[in-house]
Amino acid sequence: MSDATHLDIPRSLSRPLIAFYQYLRVEKGYSPHTEANYQQQLTRVAQHMVTLGLTQWRDLDSAWVRQLVAAAKREGLKPGSIALRLSALRSFLDFLVRKQRVKANVAKGVAAPRQEKPLPKNLDVDEINQLLEVDENDPLSVRDRAMMELMYGAGLRLAELVNLDVKDIQLTRGELRVIGKGNKERQVPFGGQAKVWLGEWLKRRSGMASKDETALFVSKLGQRISHRNVQKRMAEWGQKQAVTSHINPHKLRHSYATHMLESSGNLRAVQELLGHANLSTTQVYTHLDFQHLAKVYDQAHPRARRTDK
Repeated sequence: MSDATHLDIPRSLSRPLIAFYQYLRVEKGYSPHTEANYQQQLTRVAQHMVTLGLTQWRDLDSAWVRQLVAAAKREGLKPGSIALRLSALRSFLDFLVRKQRVKANVAKGVAAPRQEKPLPKNLDVDEINQLLEVDENDPLSVRDRAMMELMYGAGLRLAELVNLDVKDIQLTRGELRVIGKGNKERQVPFGGQAKVWLGEWLKRRSGMASKDETALFVSKLGQRISHRNVQKRMAEWGQKQAVTSHINPHKLRHSYATHMLESSGNLRAVQELLGHANLSTTQVYTHLDFQHLAKVYDQAHPRARRTDK
């Protein structure tokens, strides 16, 4: 955390925050992106405290937390953003309770505003096939197809894809070792086109990677490819392949989950493959599956067909 972030926050508030961010990074294994989100939300909370003359975290009570939610609404924050701020505060206060810096987590009894939970957007199988018909043979194109095939073929998160090392891949067995959220490790199978194109990329990787670089996927500079570079390249391939949907890494993961559930109906297996800690996170895909089944029903059932008047 930069000092500039907390110029207007007293040390009595900022020092516990710094300890919390270190805990997220070292003990919880959170990514820099997640840590930055916590910093952004908790900085706003601390700034709001300062405007009310509060200089210690133990000064908080549940009434103040409700005022915080009301103030966020007045600022025009969307329900999802308010829920994120409240979630960050709850996690931080849990940390302070464990450290015996506060007696209780006063944010736990305060409910976030209700929000519509949008369904994940996914590509249909035809769009996936259209996207992945990359027939160019230059190293960057082969790398990009291997990344997209692996992300769709194994349901990886963007951070999981970027953080893969060559040693994490067992190509002959079609298995890879992934370090997911919370530093949790899991084994993920892959096969078919993902296996073929990963093999093609590995033949070319040594010609691009810098000496001693361990990353599976590297940029044209020879170093581990960045999150932003992966996002940019996939969006460009979506346009180049004339796919109507905007392409991003998360959409490939959603498509993997949806297609796996539609084909297998095995929610528990999909949960394990995605690396979800809670089944409730995976259950959002059952709504997508139901939409698919309902559409089939409407088109196929004789009594469900609508007749034009």
